[in-house]
Amino acid sequence: MDPHQIIIRPVISEKSYGLVEVEGQYTFHVDRRANKNQIKNAVQDAFDVSVSRVNTSNVKSKPKRQGLTRGRTSSWKKAVVKLAEGDRIELFEGV
Repeated sequence: MDPHQIIIRPVISEKSYGLVEVEGQYTFHVDRRANKNQIKNAVQDAFDVSVSRVNTSNVKSKPKRQGLTRGRTSSWKKAVVKLAEGDRIELFEGV
């Protein structure tokens, strides 16, 4: 798989930015079929950094409602990537 097919988008939240500042960990929404090795290689190829650890979790869907219409959000896979000491991803900087 192409690295841009594995990494769908970065997760933008207060918690994810806290992990960037304190721990040097970056959070991404990734393809559900990707394993840890594929995610590691995709991040290294896309951003030219060294990855030391990858943690993944499947985020379950939540019930949502808008007026009388009921539904669910889609479930997705999240990857938290820890980079080697001194490496940074410019995409997350300055936001």
